[in-house]
Amino acid sequence: MTAMAHEPMATEVETLLDYFLALEVPEGFRAELIEGEIIVTPPTDGDHEDYLSTLKRQILRKSTADMDESANKGIKAPSGNQEQDFDNRLIPDAVYAPRELRIFRGAEPWMPCDGITMVVEVTSTKPRKDREDKRRAYARAGIPLYLLVDREKSTVTLFSEPSAEDYVGNTTIPFGKPLPLPAPFSFDLETADFV
Repeated sequence: MTAMAHEPMATEVETLLDYFLALEVPEGFRAELIEGEIIVTPPTDGDHEDYLSTLKRQILRKSTADMDESANKGIKAPSGNQEQDFDNRLIPDAVYAPRELRIFRGAEPWMPCDGITMVVEVTSTKPRKDREDKRRAYARAGIPLYLLVDREKSTVTLFSEPSAEDYVGNTTIPFGKPLPLPAPFSFDLETADFV
């Protein structure tokens, strides 16, 4: 009887990542891997897109810096799960980076967060993920600013000063009030259209 060589068995974690990376979702849906959980989100509603469009227009028109913008760009951000030996795979509603860095040119589908200045999320079907898990992942990645439009709470929050596990600073305003954005944006974000 001869011994057969066997490939080492994949760990549960490796299997999850492989499964996620091979996952095919229906057109318009998006899949993210957040703290070891696969989240599939349906296409957004019109209000979500209206909030996002309002933000994007202001950011590109009023910002004092020349910024590149990407919508639905896949990024890798560190996991807080010690047993998970791979990064989260997140798709923010918008990603901003200084134009001179050109970080999107030649980027892989799941790119690192290096050079990203701000990510934007507008809550949709899983608001807890935006409020907590994604916020912490963006902070661990060192992304300087995280802008969250919370439709349930009718607020806009700017998280700043990322630390090892979360953002230290945050400013929350109700819809209808202006929100000062720091450099390199350096303007007051108007939210009157959200009311």
